[in-house]
Parts: sequence; structure tokens; C-alpha cells
Amino acid sequence: MSLAEHPDPARLFAALGDQTRLGLVAQLADGHKRSIAQMGEDLPISRQAVAKHLNVLREAGLVQRTRSGREVHFALRREAIEGARLWLDKVGAQWDSTLSRFKSFVEDSL
Repeated sequence: MSLAEHPDPARLFAALGDQTRLGLVAQLADGHKRSIAQMGEDLPISRQAVAKHLNVLREAGLVQRTRSGREVHFALRREAIEGARLWLDKVGAQWDSTLSRFKSFVEDSL
């Protein structure tokens, strides 16, 4: 997923900015699909709270859900994580360029 394909990087980073949601993403990072019950087993919050957090992640494009019988399973959308990484790389490159120009300016002024 390129930056242009993701409509709102701010929403993606806001979703990742919550400790519980970041933990849910970490659980899904192994590539396995999980149900809400499975993801909430070791968390001190209700299944309903887990579902709300997963919905925020889904709306941000970070996870996808599929129905399997009566259960809903969630999986990480790796392309969304890649999009976030690309965005951070782009911002990092801009800062590197700015700092390099600043360094040259200071050195030339001495």
C-alpha cells in the first residue's frame, strides 16, 4: 500500500497510539487470524472493549475481519503496516535532508 492509497495516515497513527490497540496489533503480527475471545484472554478488559479497539484498528485499515460460522476473526493487514513504515521513512528522509542543509549552512558560516 502506498501513501496515496491510504486515505488518512493520521487515523492509522492515532489507532496505533493506544497501548491496548498496539498490543492487539502485536498479537496479530504473527500472521494468524484470531477471534475477539482469543485476543482478549490475557487482557484485563471485557470482550466488548476488545471489539471496540479492534473496530478502531479496522476503521484505520490496520486489520480486516472475516466471519467463520458464528465467530468473527481478525487478521493484520500487513500492507497497512508497510504504508506506515513508508510514511515514516519519507518523513525521516525529509528531516535528514533538512539537517544536512542546516549542517552545511553552519559549517559554511564559520
